[in-house]
Amino acid sequence: MNKSIMGKGFAVSALTVAISLSTSVTAGVTDQDILNDQATTGDVVSNGMGLRGQRYSPLAALNTETVKDLRPVWAFSFGGEKQRGQESQPVVKDGVMYVTGSYSRVFAIDVKTGDELWQYDARLPDAIMPCCDVINRGVALYGDLVIFGTLDAKLVALNKDTGKVVWKKTVGDYKAGYSLTAAPIVVKGKVITGISGGEFGIVGKVEAYDAKTGQIAWTRPTVEGHMGYVWKDGKKVENGISGGEAGKTWPGDLWKTGGAATWLGGTYDADVDLLFFGTGNPAPWNSHLRPGDNLFSSSRLGIDPDDGKIVWHFQTTPHDGWDYDGVNELISFDYKADGKTIKAAGTADRNGFFYVLNRENGDFIRGFPFVDKITWAKGLDDKGRPIYNEEFRPGNPADSADGKQGKAIVAAPSFLGGKNWMPMSYSQDTGLFYVPSNEWEMDIWNEPVSYKKGAAYLGAGFTIKAMNEDYIGVLRAIDPKTGKTVWDYKNYAPLWGGTMVTKGNLVFMGNPEGYLMAFDAKTGEEKYKFNTGSGIVGTPITWDMDGEQYVSVVSGWGGAVPLWGGEVAKRVKNFNQGGMVWTFKLPKS
Repeated sequence: MNKSIMGKGFAVSALTVAISLSTSVTAGVTDQDILNDQATTGDVVSNGMGLRGQRYSPLAALNTETVKDLRPVWAFSFGGEKQRGQESQPVVKDGVMYVTGSYSRVFAIDVKTGDELWQYDARLPDAIMPCCDVINRGVALYGDLVIFGTLDAKLVALNKDTGKVVWKKTVGDYKAGYSLTAAPIVVKGKVITGISGGEFGIVGKVEAYDAKTGQIAWTRPTVEGHMGYVWKDGKKVENGISGGEAGKTWPGDLWKTGGAATWLGGTYDADVDLLFFGTGNPAPWNSHLRPGDNLFSSSRLGIDPDDGKIVWHFQTTPHDGWDYDGVNELISFDYKADGKTIKAAGTADRNGFFYVLNRENGDFIRGFPFVDKITWAKGLDDKGRPIYNEEFRPGNPADSADGKQGKAIVAAPSFLGGKNWMPMSYSQDTGLFYVPSNEWEMDIWNEPVSYKKGAAYLGAGFTIKAMNEDYIGVLRAIDPKTGKTVWDYKNYAPLWGGTMVTKGNLVFMGNPEGYLMAFDAKTGEEKYKFNTGSGIVGTPITWDMDGEQYVSVVSGWGGAVPLWGGEVAKRVKNFNQGGMVWTFKLPKS
């Protein structure tokens, strides 16, 4: 059994009794708790620190003047040999932190002492096929349950006091390439989850399960032509074909293995009562095999949480030929224009463009580059559709002399994106988004490929390259109303962890070099840094307890960069892997 590095370890059986006694009088997490998460400072009960995903805290005791006094109070090791790719965001409720580790593990930790309360290890089969490391991004809380997804594509609900399995459901066939890496969210008593596996020719989908029982409520495929279903009185009822017609924007039968994985999970906005999910790349990567827009790949979707119907869609990269995906989080925010309140949503795409959409109907409001170099498109038209630069689409292998490799081109950004999975944050005080971005490009070429269950389905080769000697990562403060970058911070290694912003005028972020850092949200001035001993690819949280403000972050280098990074991987090859939760606080005095 693991122990925190500060504090004494205890036997699980003894702790189980103690926890049951101490928490039997506490209420479980309710729908209202989740909806109010961003406004309540004594806990963090959802991924995104609120369903809108703004990752904004109204706490201000920790600010630009006091952050220099922030100090670590405990650090907890995940232990074992499974120390890589720790992308989790912790959650905190009633004095207990729940956090996931690599290889589908969950830990419950006493937030006052850092002592382990219980640990759950999923029994993973040998044949799991995670595309981009053995990561997990966190849990959902509901009632007395802790709910998370596993690398063999199961949704698991654990008792919050004991870590014992309450229910378990299979979401996809791991032998076909399905897996779960996203943190699920809970909306109206339903656990909402996406699915991973786009590099294996799976069919993306969003699904809802009854949070208390695990019974499926609805399923919505995200590739045009596949039928959605709802379950009523235990019976499966058809709920319309996605797109209304099979293969309308796909050639032949390629829609049957079309990808469009929903691997990052989603957000929710109660104002318009819609889920917002992004979808991944169409399969295969070789775009010459699938002429057409390939809906609903590389898109943002507005989904009805009651039955899973797609209310609107916005496709950021139609006929994606660069693996730009469209999964990046869509964050709700309001702003004033011409005396009216605009119900908007912002998203920074892997393709290098930042989009502002009307979250009620998905209409394009504005878009602009947020990285320095974009080659694949000349810009966006008035509907937000890219104006392609066709000479920068990888060539068709059929046009080559031997049919084995198409013309290679240099594309920017690289397929790992102007921004990848790492969540940005939005400040209600500055009106700015804080976007962890990267400046890199790639050599990419197409190859012939055919679908085989459980095999990689790419049809492309690539090498990622840095464009600058002294930096790849750039933290940017972006005004969504003007497209202006107000300030930036350049980082030698690629950024791969998320940001958090507070009313104390601070932006928190970790880097692969291992530092937890805090910046002045208005000016970008660095105000704090602390080295955690391994690269940070997780996302910080903050809460208060007994009159003191706390900050926690998961540390443990890994993720897609060292696996897929090509020449860039050489820049980070000496970074140490790890697996720890660090917790800091600002003392009362």
